[in-house]
Amino acid sequence: MTDQSSPDSSNRLFGRRKGRPLRKRRTELLDTLLPTLEIPVPAAGARVDPHSLFAKPVRDVWLEVGFGSGHHLAWQAGQNPDVGVIGAEPFVNGVAALLGLVEDDRLDNVRVLPDDARPLLDALPDASIGRAFVLFADPWPKKRHNDRRFIGPENLPRLARVLKDGAELRLASDDMSLVRWMLEHTVKHPDFEWTARGPSDWRVRPADWPPTRYEEKAIAAGRKPVFLRFVRKPRA
Repeated sequence: MTDQSSPDSSNRLFGRRKGRPLRKRRTELLDTLLPTLEIPVPAAGARVDPHSLFAKPVRDVWLEVGFGSGHHLAWQAGQNPDVGVIGAEPFVNGVAALLGLVEDDRLDNVRVLPDDARPLLDALPDASIGRAFVLFADPWPKKRHNDRRFIGPENLPRLARVLKDGAELRLASDDMSLVRWMLEHTVKHPDFEWTARGPSDWRVRPADWPPTRYEEKAIAAGRKPVFLRFVRKPRA
């Protein structure tokens, strides 16, 4: 996942925008498929109805912030064809990888913001998103970089505002310092409740939560991923 830093960092994005040169097919998909799926970065003060982004009616809209190579997002879209799935990812190579999956699986319920998620979060209506994912984000382990972590005091209010009552916020990481950070900030946030009732609730990935490549790399390296699920508390 490419990091999408906090507003205290002047709304700058940290991390790479582009990696290795893309293969011909992926370059072509950026030119041909992306324009049909792309969500323009909303201007300040704009409003975006997420249901209007999809050609067919959808019963719900989910959002993944920093989808990496897109395997989790594509799986969710394929398993939930009546849900519109939005992915925000500024890393061009990751966007191109997702486009390949969308084409291969003929997914018609995916939309892509190839940029920072925060302007879109600010443009979405209150209580308009049914589930949100922030999986294996850059841990930014140095203390002076803590404000670059997406889950924290600046972005949790954004997520709380756009999530429906009872909606899930799913987080995952193999970095224990980031896990502790996310737990600290999300548990104490008044709008979220941690669903865990025992160790298996954070040690075992649920059946409707497919593995990501980041998770597989972590396990291969001997690190144990942690899976966190929170629900948006009902509004007063």
